Amino acid sequence: MSPTAPPASRSRRAALIVLCAGMLMIILDGSIVTVALPAIQDDLGFSPAGLTWTVNAYMIAFGGLLLLAGRLGDLIGHKRMFIAGLLLFTTASLLCGLSTGPEMLIAARFVQGIGGAMASAVSLGMIVTLFPEPHERGKAIGAFSFVGATGASIGQVLGGILTEAIGWHWIFFINLPIGVAAAVLALRVLDSDRGRGLRAGADALGALLVTAGLMLGVYTIVETGRHGWGSARTLGLAALAILLLTAFVVRQATAATPLLPLRMFRSRNVSGANLIQILLISAAFGFQILVALYMQNVLGYGALRTGLALLPAAMTIGAVSLGLSARLNARFGERTMLLAGLVLVAAGLSLLTRLPVEADYVVHLLPTMLLVGGFGLAISALTSLGMSGAGPGDAGVASGLFNTTQQVGGALGVAVLSTLAATRTEDLLADGHGTASALTGGYHLAFGIGAGLAVAGFVLAATVLRQPGASAGPQAPEAAATEETTREPACPTPA
Repeated sequence: MSPTAPPASRSRRAALIVLCAGMLMIILDGSIVTVALPAIQDDLGFSPAGLTWTVNAYMIAFGGLLLLAGRLGDLIGHKRMFIAGLLLFTTASLLCGLSTGPEMLIAARFVQGIGGAMASAVSLGMIVTLFPEPHERGKAIGAFSFVGATGASIGQVLGGILTEAIGWHWIFFINLPIGVAAAVLALRVLDSDRGRGLRAGADALGALLVTAGLMLGVYTIVETGRHGWGSARTLGLAALAILLLTAFVVRQATAATPLLPLRMFRSRNVSGANLIQILLISAAFGFQILVALYMQNVLGYGALRTGLALLPAAMTIGAVSLGLSARLNARFGERTMLLAGLVLVAAGLSLLTRLPVEADYVVHLLPTMLLVGGFGLAISALTSLGMSGAGPGDAGVASGLFNTTQQVGGALGVAVLSTLAATRTEDLLADGHGTASALTGGYHLAFGIGAGLAVAGFVLAATVLRQPGASAGPQAPEAAATEETTREPACPTPA
């Protein structure tokens, strides 16, 4: 931070640091648990099926409540929602670390997910409000994207170190000083905002429908690994989730004060960016989980070595997100850099379809770790495009929507790609292949599907998205009018 920076600038930077610190804690927790699962299972006596709920309970609460938390942030104030989320998340982390049995840990993880949703849902909206100028906003979103892109990989390394050195409880206890410090600093550096007030309309019925629909949808996705995609249970749950979400859309079209104003989707950038994010995050989460499984199950890496092997990817993504993305977006435009990032991600995942059973890390894995740095380009540009159609009055719900599609994409990517990999592995084993060869074949299929998702995202970005403020030929006036409509808040927002 420059000592000559004006106070207003220093204040906004301090606010950005606090928001990023809170998000880093939440994002780290999403991945830090994965490497500690065997130790948790041995200590608390989890069954193999029950152990997955250590992750699933968090994902269901987090993904299901983001949209509701975003709208409540608009109504009661973003600062209040952020701090309340941090404190709830920190308290739940303490309970996780003190857990003496599976039931207590799963319940505490669910509460953690609620707190994470509350804090995450409003963070991006607060950044957009803090930095209204495009260049400054680009830098701020780059920093925020850096936290998101690198946090998961760092979490795997940190989780391995803490679990092996002092025990799995400390993967949760480490959140206590971070959460308390972030909440205290947030009280001091974040601007207070009253929000519109609950009388502006919380749409209780809409909240019930979307929360139930999203929770059931995420639950259905994470349970496909046990029951299969074509089972009666899966199809029934999916149909019920779709029914609830359809009822929610109908409610939003008719409610006087909708939870998610459908006018936002008149912006091609809002609609397109959220859809592309589902594809991109599905590919990215699938890569992170499956390449780690390949290293451990095929190459024989331990948890710590696997985390370290993923560090080049995290460092590349971080360097691109924090150091280059804002300047490149400003020079070439977010849409162009999103397309470039998607090409790099697709290329990196395509290389993984050629992984051998006995791989050399430098030759076979490191090139992909560097190419997926394109994720840093893509996610920063995508975030800017996705928020470009939301005005200050809708910043919280737009942020919540963007985070919701991120969580749905992550859950969908892990469930679909893992299931496809497992099915392919079983087929190869039945054909007489060895275990390592069969596992590698399964991972090849999943990585190929991930590359296809990135290509699909590229096609959508090229055909649907528009550079904010750029002319789009004969349709430009109409598009500009649409964007302008979506930028108008539903009612005046206090300064």
